[in-house]
Amino acid sequence: MPGKSTVTVHADRGIHSSRAVAPPIYQTAAFSAEDAATFAAGAVEPRGADFYTRFGNPNHAQVAAVVAELERTEAAMVTASGMAAITTAVLALVSAGDHVIGQKSTYGGTASVLLNLLPRLGVSTTLVDQTSAEEFEKALTPKTRLILVETPSNPLLQITDLRAVADLAHAHGVLTLADNTFATPLNQRPTDVGIDVVWHSATKYLNGHSDVSAGVLAGPAEILDRIWDTSLLTGATLGPIDAWLLLRGIRTLPLRVPRHNDNGLALAEALNSHPAVARVHYPGLATHPQHELAADQMKGFGGVLSVEFTGGYEMADAFLSHLRYPRRSASLGGVESLAVQPASMWAGMLSDDQITDAVPAGLVRLAAGTEDTADLVADALAAADALHH
Repeated sequence: MPGKSTVTVHADRGIHSSRAVAPPIYQTAAFSAEDAATFAAGAVEPRGADFYTRFGNPNHAQVAAVVAELERTEAAMVTASGMAAITTAVLALVSAGDHVIGQKSTYGGTASVLLNLLPRLGVSTTLVDQTSAEEFEKALTPKTRLILVETPSNPLLQITDLRAVADLAHAHGVLTLADNTFATPLNQRPTDVGIDVVWHSATKYLNGHSDVSAGVLAGPAEILDRIWDTSLLTGATLGPIDAWLLLRGIRTLPLRVPRHNDNGLALAEALNSHPAVARVHYPGLATHPQHELAADQMKGFGGVLSVEFTGGYEMADAFLSHLRYPRRSASLGGVESLAVQPASMWAGMLSDDQITDAVPAGLVRLAAGTEDTADLVADALAAADALHH
């Protein structure tokens, strides 16, 4: 198989190919057909490319081809956002009366789907401590149809044993869906150890330039066809220009991820011993309680770390105010460094009690960009030093 850099540049070459070196933008809502048979076939083709853009678009197909190759899955599809990907997938795969298992440490939007949306639709949910594979087994019921995992988790960077969860799920006929946003397929491929479907907030590392909102799903064609059917109803369609920008961003993913990895580790090591810091959460640190598991299932540890400050919410807020390079923003994965307090950001997704249970008040999530490592480290240490003055 070709290397990852080659895949990101060439895996879509046969999709609506033309003589243009850069793929054209198919800025059209609909496509014409030469005859009735062709039109009828296009109306039912899963994840098609040239019937109606809500059904699919050549720019969608190009992104999907590259993501599927990177994740080593049979197929892939795109959505308008990461939340569109997870919500559409869950709605497609479970029904009233079913049971879903999720994680206690997970992105606030995913937690809201599990705690708020699904129970309203008659689907019961159980959130477990994902650091213990046994907790997933204890949560299983005869009605369990889906297990949602996220590793490293947002924002506590906890690690889920993907192989253990996949083996457990397969033994009980349960589907698994993994959020691979933080790791990217460069650092981790969940399907290699048996996870059924992978999803990303492609807004983050896959795009890498903070100018697109998008989601992707990758897995077996049969499962993605079911999700695609539901996506036609939810209508969370990725625009052609956004799909084009996403593909353009993915081209450089193998060039960007190593720098993110280096910067994330450097910041974690630098802040880990600072007197203003109570704890650094980063799986690349030898002090991380799941470092060995992370090293076993990941090739790199990513650019995101979270830092707990000794002075709680106010000190965390002051740290953000002193930073020169990372800007206070809700996203991550771009070439620029960003930082945020999850306790503040998740107010729109979870109740106060749910936020208190999920994240410490004094936590800062720091997403290292691709700036020079020495500059980011010096900036973070200066901001932490300023907390004592």
